[in-house]
Amino acid sequence: MARLPRLAIAGLTHHVIQRGHNRQSVFLDDTDRLAYLTALREAAALQHVAVHAYVLMDDHVHLLVTPPTAEALSKMLQAIGRRYVSAFNRRHGRVGTLWDGRFRATVLESGPHVLACMRYIEQNPQRLIPPTAATDYPWSSASHHLGRRRDSLLTDHALYWATGNTPFERELAWRRLLDDPLSGDEVQAHTDSALKGWALGSGAFLAGLGATTERPMAPRPRGRPARAPRQRMVAET
Repeated sequence: MARLPRLAIAGLTHHVIQRGHNRQSVFLDDTDRLAYLTALREAAALQHVAVHAYVLMDDHVHLLVTPPTAEALSKMLQAIGRRYVSAFNRRHGRVGTLWDGRFRATVLESGPHVLACMRYIEQNPQRLIPPTAATDYPWSSASHHLGRRRDSLLTDHALYWATGNTPFERELAWRRLLDDPLSGDEVQAHTDSALKGWALGSGAFLAGLGATTERPMAPRPRGRPARAPRQRMVAET
């Protein structure tokens, strides 16, 4: 099956995944992690991409972002790739690629899907073996949303602000959401949609996106279409 063209739409929130080549580690220590966040901060500012949430795992990265143009997302990730890979290779005495080809991304419908994706991203450490509590993991946006530190990289999503009228209310609401794990089906849906490039939202949302491009928004049902029942011919008497 041919790879679908990446879906990027101005003004909509996107879930982005970057994976290490052959699932190798892309961060060997905290210096690497700080270098990546610096590259992300500068590239996002240059392209005016709003970064709402992130998590840095040993062999992959998740981002929740809103680009102002369809091209801004790719330009931001390309700039990060050039800067970070060069610094990583130089620092660790290696050559060659670091990331597993192009980044993966999906478009999210505003509403529950965005908040669920924020939870999916920040709960990533809890799915490790052994697990690390999302609230204790230092290399994600969770500490910012919980009010433990201010992260200048982040632009709070409007839906996060809608969880409470004051910072205290928002932080308490987010703590409750982080403490509530997504179901296995929800985790799989967010993983598959980003890796396979399928938009995530309601039928009306997918139909609206489909009207703007010939690219399919969701996988087609498996199997052959059902045949219409054959009519039985009855001779007239």
